Amino acid sequence: MAFDYKKEYKEFYMPKNKPSIVEIPPMNYIAVRGKGDPNVEESEYKQSIGLLYAIAFTIKMSKMGNHQIEGYFDYVVPPLEGFWWQENRVEIDYAHKEDFNFISVIRLPDFVTKGEFDWAIEEASKKKKEDFSKVEFLTYKEGLCVQCMHIGSYDDEPVTIKLMHAFVAVEGYETDITDKRLHHEIYLSDARRVSPERLKTVIRHPVKKL
Repeated sequence: MAFDYKKEYKEFYMPKNKPSIVEIPPMNYIAVRGKGDPNVEESEYKQSIGLLYAIAFTIKMSKMGNHQIEGYFDYVVPPLEGFWWQENRVEIDYAHKEDFNFISVIRLPDFVTKGEFDWAIEEASKKKKEDFSKVEFLTYKEGLCVQCMHIGSYDDEPVTIKLMHAFVAVEGYETDITDKRLHHEIYLSDARRVSPERLKTVIRHPVKKL
């Protein structure tokens, strides 16, 4: 049975549709940075997804080739995630997606060192004849956060975010979004196959004690 991060770490990937406080440990990711409206055809965001999955599956399928990664275990590729922000704003303005900055990420298993990541970049570059220079190895420490399962369209996220902010205020916290601690989304649904009203997205915001 392949190791499934969503099932093994439900507290990180499968929260309830009501806000909760969670401590997130440091994690390593495959990451691609970019800008612009993610819904535009040939956008940097859509290109980033292709780059991420190419490296993710190069690592996952390494077991089939000559390069054997020490400590490798079979696993399900974790879900696509994204960190989002707009310059000079704390809250996301969904009416101006053209102003988005993002870091698209996919979590790496702990056995993937920087050296193995570099091997995967080189291997994918050779096999796919593509430029993977934008792909980076990112270690991100989120720390204390509030999170909630959002069900519905991405454009309706402000409703859930408002609930999260009200919850942290009652619990004695405040949101702590900075240029280092970002609005975070984890995509549990494939938007190409699931209708907008049924999309499941984990929304996570950094917080601190008052």
